Amino acid sequence: MQDDPGHFDPPPGVAVALAPDLVRVLAPNPSAMTFRGTNTYLLGRAALCVIDPGPDDPAHLAALLAAIGGRHVTKIIVTHSHRDHSAAAPALREATGAPVVAFGKSTAGRSALMEQRLAAGLVAGGEGVDTGFAPDIRLADGAEVAGEGWQLRALHTPGHFGNHLCLLWGRHLFSGDHAMGWASSLVSPPDGDMAAYMASCARLLALGPVTLLPGHGAAVPDGAARLRALIAHRQAREAAIRAALARGPQRLAPLTTSVYTDTPPALFPAAQRNVLAHLIDLESRNLVRSAESPLTDPLYELV
Repeated sequence: MQDDPGHFDPPPGVAVALAPDLVRVLAPNPSAMTFRGTNTYLLGRAALCVIDPGPDDPAHLAALLAAIGGRHVTKIIVTHSHRDHSAAAPALREATGAPVVAFGKSTAGRSALMEQRLAAGLVAGGEGVDTGFAPDIRLADGAEVAGEGWQLRALHTPGHFGNHLCLLWGRHLFSGDHAMGWASSLVSPPDGDMAAYMASCARLLALGPVTLLPGHGAAVPDGAARLRALIAHRQAREAAIRAALARGPQRLAPLTTSVYTDTPPALFPAAQRNVLAHLIDLESRNLVRSAESPLTDPLYELV
């Protein structure tokens, strides 16, 4: 796998060959949440699968069509329906005639707990959800999709997003936003679910050694080590939250400040959503409670 995790700054719009039959095209949408931009992957040789077509950006669409050339696109697979991954799908479908494939619409895969929280007044985080997303073909957990010279197995991995899929290609895993090398994933309820995230990490870890091909950032050669680190990171965050609450009840914002001590101000809202995801998980396990409605910025305390 040709990538340099220590120095990842490829030019957007340029087709970079990572391996035989695998090309990456970086979208021009860098940000604090997307790093250098969204990775779109072209898998195959004469007939292609496009994985994560990316944002609705004419320059990126033009770059993808240039990289595709005269080849036939048989599938457009979306790992999850955040707009930086899915919004270009309709335009690419129109340009190529290929169907859009995903686990389901944007509410697919959401847990019963998160549905209950929504009904109780939970306010969504609003991190770029593609609310109108609707795939042409639903790819169920464990299903295989194949084309000329390539075969993928779908793994439903909710946590970052309810409809999130990872795609196993031999010993390579297209990991979307679930597992990346440059940062941990945002887990923002109700689309994000910390209990589901941890279970999905454990499931992926059980695959053994794989190379991660994430939605943002460089390929990660030792995927198992990275997954272990992500699990440990979340466990450490949970421990820090419980330690902070052991000093007394707190509301979300001050609790986040005490746990995320070195977070830049621009990332503080995302940090709050991560802490909220931990709190919902801890409440579901009867380790934390809040005496007030989620609509009123509740005060959290240890049980």
